[in-house]
Amino acid sequence: MKLKSIHSPADAWDTAAVAALIAELWALRKTLRAQEVRLRPWLRNVDRSHRRSAMNLSHYLAMRRIDLRPLQERLAGLGVSSLGRSESHVLANLDKVLGILHRITGRPWEPLSQEEPTGYMRGGALLAQRAEALFGNAPAERKVRIMVTLPSEAAHDAALVESLVVAGMDVARINCAHDGAREWAAMADAVRRSARRARRSVRVLMDLGGPKLRTGPVAEGPAIVKLKPTRDAWGRVTASARLGLTPVGSRRAVADTHLTVGVHREWLRRVKAGDRIDVIDARGAQRRLKVVARQPNGVVATCDKTAYLTNETCLHLRRPGSRRHESRLAGIPAQPGRIHLERGQILNLVSSGIGRGAVAATSGRRAVRASIACTLPQVLTHLRVGERVWFDDGRIGGVVRRASARRAAVEITEARDGGEYLGADKGINLPDTRLDLPALTHKDFADLDVAVRHADMVGMSFAQSADDVLALRRRLVELGAAHLGLILKIETRRGFEHLPELMLAAMAAPAAGVMIARGDLAVECGYERMAEVQEEILWACEAAHMPVIWATQVLETLARTGVPSRAEITDAAMGGRAECVMLNKGPHILDAMRTLTDILRRMQQHQSKKRPLLRALKSWDLTGNRMPGVPAAKGRTRTAALGRPRRALRGAPSHTPRPRVPPTAPALRIPSPVERPRNHELTSMR
Repeated sequence: MKLKSIHSPADAWDTAAVAALIAELWALRKTLRAQEVRLRPWLRNVDRSHRRSAMNLSHYLAMRRIDLRPLQERLAGLGVSSLGRSESHVLANLDKVLGILHRITGRPWEPLSQEEPTGYMRGGALLAQRAEALFGNAPAERKVRIMVTLPSEAAHDAALVESLVVAGMDVARINCAHDGAREWAAMADAVRRSARRARRSVRVLMDLGGPKLRTGPVAEGPAIVKLKPTRDAWGRVTASARLGLTPVGSRRAVADTHLTVGVHREWLRRVKAGDRIDVIDARGAQRRLKVVARQPNGVVATCDKTAYLTNETCLHLRRPGSRRHESRLAGIPAQPGRIHLERGQILNLVSSGIGRGAVAATSGRRAVRASIACTLPQVLTHLRVGERVWFDDGRIGGVVRRASARRAAVEITEARDGGEYLGADKGINLPDTRLDLPALTHKDFADLDVAVRHADMVGMSFAQSADDVLALRRRLVELGAAHLGLILKIETRRGFEHLPELMLAAMAAPAAGVMIARGDLAVECGYERMAEVQEEILWACEAAHMPVIWATQVLETLARTGVPSRAEITDAAMGGRAECVMLNKGPHILDAMRTLTDILRRMQQHQSKKRPLLRALKSWDLTGNRMPGVPAAKGRTRTAALGRPRRALRGAPSHTPRPRVPPTAPALRIPSPVERPRNHELTSMR
């Protein structure tokens, strides 16, 4: 079948079509320059070292307010370099395309480099310099740094910190929402000592807690524990439950047991290996424990049947020919309180009090709705009917049906079949609510006094406006710490919408970066939009030559369990487009660090930001397979390259396809000091 010839509007060097393209590009250039003039009051407040980057950012944002897809297609039809990878050097790239088109049509062209804030090489070099100023030198084997959140144990476990440094930690993150000033100082000191011994540069980031909205306390559950043996598929006991008995008040657990509880000291002295202990558990079931070992701080008893134990449970030590000795259990903690919520149920979000579950109506008694308090009761005055409320990282969602200054009735609309449990100290997100809360709390200002003595950079949580950034900058100047790096944590919808003004305000600091805090951000913007939101932040930061930290749940399953999921391996590879990737703590954190290092090392050979590098691929070799009609290349064997087994956790693909850019993108707002413009839709380029 004969194929029809298809001609594009700019096919075969159509002079008229090229002339039309030139006119469009000149008009686009004029728009970019006008944006620079309009933002001049903002640009004047930027540190001199960031001035050219701020100009490039203004050009990029002006360009992305226009749907450039038709223009892109026509440029691609001519084989001319498009505008799709111009983030770091917008005006220079546009001028390069204009120059090529002028020469194609025989028109004169004079370079305009004096008007261009950055060029192709200069833009990439600026970003590399900023990353080095903020995070320190990159290791030889990879360009992307690795940040690790330190656990509380790092304050007193020097060996743990040293193992992280030796494994390749480039930045240590201290979360000021946990522990206290003494622990933070100990962590930072341990990092410095380990870095000196390893002769490595390791920076310290202290993350301020910010005004985190969380659920209040919930009424505790019963003080009860379940002792359960292990059984096989036929119900036969394969391993007895092991209970440790220790004197009341002892803080040491009995080794090699599933659970340790307290008993009277005098009673415990009588117990020896081989004794039998009778128990009537919380259900009234009779159980018998067998003492199998005695240890310096207690004894080990086994049980082959399930038992429910409380602080009222009595242990009876029986020996032939002697009287019975008894002891009650002690030290069994109350279970954390939880509120069960199902779709269609109403949860009262209140200003104070102890959270409790719903109580069904009985004869002569009305039903009581479930209720829970929030840690920032002032937000209740901002809630409006119809606005969404998310709890616990988006596991539970609802809509406000009634609101007042002290209470909001939230109908649960999102929960698993059978319901979900909501506990204390869980995050609350209000994506539709405009909250005029300062990003810095009184605690944050106090924590800054510690940070300026121990940290290299400070993380600002829940940054939402330029005023928030300026307030932090003023405080740092007052403390004589204007040199500290500043990290903007973008974790709310409003913070994302105000990203340009946040970055321009942060450029008053000598070193600044952006953390894409994808946990809260995904809840606020919607999981289905998270892919394009994180892309847009990466693009805007590259235009500003501002380093990015790729954060939240990177290799989390691997760090927690020792085995990664397929999806998180791909996600970690995407992190190679940032300047730093953050890992959270976990028992297998060293494995996660080694795997991440391997992934980043591989991917940097294939991808630089969103630009494929086109390294030679070694996965496929058709010449070696003796395909029908194709002679084998000289010196080739018949072994297929894809047939070789790979070692576990080192099977990252040797190439990655260029990520598809979403067809549409939400607005990045650039408010002027004089007038805040309306949102403009940024339409993504293919």
